[in-house]
Amino acid sequence: MHVRGAGALLAVLVMAGCASSGGTPEPGTKARAAADRVEPLADPPKPQLPVTVRSADGHDVTVQDAERVVPLSGSLSEIVFTLGLGDRVVARDITATFAQAEKLPVVTRNHDVSAESVLSLKPDLVLAETTTGPAEAMGQVRDAGVPVLVVDPARGLDDVGPRIRAVARALGVPAAGRELTKRSEDRIAAVRADVPKRTDEPRVAFLYLRGSASVYLIGGRGSGATSLLEAAGAVDAGAASGLKKDFTAITTEALARAAPDAILVMSKGLESVGGVDGLVEIPGVAQTPAGTDRRIISIEDGVLLNYGPRTDAVLSSIVGQLYGDEK
Repeated sequence: MHVRGAGALLAVLVMAGCASSGGTPEPGTKARAAADRVEPLADPPKPQLPVTVRSADGHDVTVQDAERVVPLSGSLSEIVFTLGLGDRVVARDITATFAQAEKLPVVTRNHDVSAESVLSLKPDLVLAETTTGPAEAMGQVRDAGVPVLVVDPARGLDDVGPRIRAVARALGVPAAGRELTKRSEDRIAAVRADVPKRTDEPRVAFLYLRGSASVYLIGGRGSGATSLLEAAGAVDAGAASGLKKDFTAITTEALARAAPDAILVMSKGLESVGGVDGLVEIPGVAQTPAGTDRRIISIEDGVLLNYGPRTDAVLSSIVGQLYGDEK
């Protein structure tokens, strides 16, 4: 999942320690296939360095070289690889789940950065998000003289282009950043144009589940999913029901107020509760229209909230699973 793209969800992941529905295709099949690989630009760019760029933490960062890059989130790794510079990435965060990155050493544990692991790889540039931590580890990396570019977190579709361009500027390939931004935004627009037109917008609740840790949450405003659901022609049921927190513990009352027609989950979360059969056993789920119809949308954890070059595939999968034969 894109945990770094939603700071609140990252906090949930740290706290938690990190199927099929009757008569319909297995939820999330298309999204899991899309999550397996990224699609780099056809002509890999050559970085023009040095450059000095503004970091989201308020510092100016000078990048002298970018032969050895360490992105500390799955989303940032995805952007570097899709820009065509994946051969320069020497490590990955635990949330970088796509195939091209899977053999790289992992420098995070339970989403915490290991400064020792990062520094042992002698990086020229570290890419991080405002949610990356702990602060002590990031301080150690900076104190060692390694340039650290901090990128604002992803909260919605409007963040796709700015994040791509920020990474591209730091890598000395601004033209490639503009090209990838256009490609990504054009593809998202194409999916949105194909969403079925309905007068009754389906209500979709985003549930964060980790059965092994007994974590069952419903997303509200700021969960990170609202933008995707609205782009799919749906209503974020949790936010619309008045949930002001990013995430709230699931209760029968909260689900009744949300009254979702469908439920959006991450694939590992769905697996952790025993698939759709286990999901409807959570108190209150079976009593919702979504639970009654077993209408579940499942998206790969490592891509759902990334808001990056693969977001069009995520949106397409949500639309396909939500509307089915209407497509």
